[in-house]
Amino acid sequence: MKLGTVLCLGVFGLAMQIAMAACAPAPASPPAAGATAEQGAPADPPAAGATAEQGASTPAPSPAAEDPPLEAPVAEPTPVPTGVSEPEVRIPFNTSGWKTNFEKHSIDYSEIFSGGPPKDGIPAIDAPAFETTSQADEWLDAREPLLALEIGGEARAYPLQILIWHEIVNDVVAGKPVVVTYCPLCNTALVFDATRPDGQVLDFGTTGNLRFSDLVMYDRQTESWWQQITGEAIIGDLTGERLEFIPSPIVSWAEFKAAYGDGQVLSRKTGFNRPYGTNPYIGYDSGFPFLFRGPLDPRLAASERVATVFLGGAAVAFPFSVLEKEPVVHYTLGDQNMVVFYKKGTASALDEELIANSADVGATNVFHPSVEDQALTFRPQNENFVDEQTGSTWNLLGQAIAGPLEGSALEPIVSANHFWFAWAVFKPDTVVYRGESEG
Repeated sequence: MKLGTVLCLGVFGLAMQIAMAACAPAPASPPAAGATAEQGAPADPPAAGATAEQGASTPAPSPAAEDPPLEAPVAEPTPVPTGVSEPEVRIPFNTSGWKTNFEKHSIDYSEIFSGGPPKDGIPAIDAPAFETTSQADEWLDAREPLLALEIGGEARAYPLQILIWHEIVNDVVAGKPVVVTYCPLCNTALVFDATRPDGQVLDFGTTGNLRFSDLVMYDRQTESWWQQITGEAIIGDLTGERLEFIPSPIVSWAEFKAAYGDGQVLSRKTGFNRPYGTNPYIGYDSGFPFLFRGPLDPRLAASERVATVFLGGAAVAFPFSVLEKEPVVHYTLGDQNMVVFYKKGTASALDEELIANSADVGATNVFHPSVEDQALTFRPQNENFVDEQTGSTWNLLGQAIAGPLEGSALEPIVSANHFWFAWAVFKPDTVVYRGESEG
């Protein structure tokens, strides 16, 4: 079922079914990666190609005649006092059941938009279980995308086929509390240190709301609301605080397994009944971002994938369409030298119904181009990368796998893969890399 058929359900029908699925009992064992969506899955995915007037009040297309409409509950606006000298501010979303301090916020409340599910309607994973690479090999396809995380010599993989249904995993890796996040609507996979500067450890859930299509999550300690793509608290007592990013690229299962044979893989035994391996947003990455409410930056197509870096107040985006032709890019942002690697072989999580069958979109990673103060320059070679100084061979995860520097590792620079529309609305001053020939 491709995009034209998908249009007949409507995004709120999907949202309601995802929300109701939160109450479904866990199966005795998770379905196979190629299983048909059953209990707890949407009958059809959301309409990735639906057009929406910018700023429109209703994002969903009209359901087809044969499909009875499924409507999300209408959120009653909530008035919030903002001071004696200012007019009353009305919040355009439901605040019942929240302990959040809504008097404190750094954003315009009109930018918050309900995604459909209620608070925790998309359930975070709070007690993640893990498997060995040999166990996960039974249900992960070689090209399937996952979020790779390595802390203190401990490597973990979080497959997007699981994250797409939960969006948040609260975990502890090598003794460090972390929050692993994925926003399917922005294709944004990010990991944060979950410990505040004062030592308080936070854990997170989903608010059910979006801002510029991006996941808005909340911490359970203060119920402050956080913007996933920036890691910043935007509503509540912690407004203005930022979480610390931890490097965590999206790579293929084959890439992770080859680099970390003894790594751990998030298990599909989550305690929830979901059709893991399937994509509820069929065709989304080739259509219009239908839940987006904000300005579009015309420099790139809205759904162009970009590898982004933000350092010292400056941002740069490397379009995947450019990286396909130029798989190694040496770049300087401010006073920071970096090298960008790109490699084919990673499937989209947002294309076909079965993620394993989805289009190859490739994967990227960004590093400091040096080892022990030795500056290195790289070129692509076959499916890996070679440095000109020693002739050592490196993989996409920055490990030297052959040559004089074998066993060495490049230091990663925090980067992420996003859809262009999502990144550009938060970082409009981003420089777009157009290729070596264009300077």
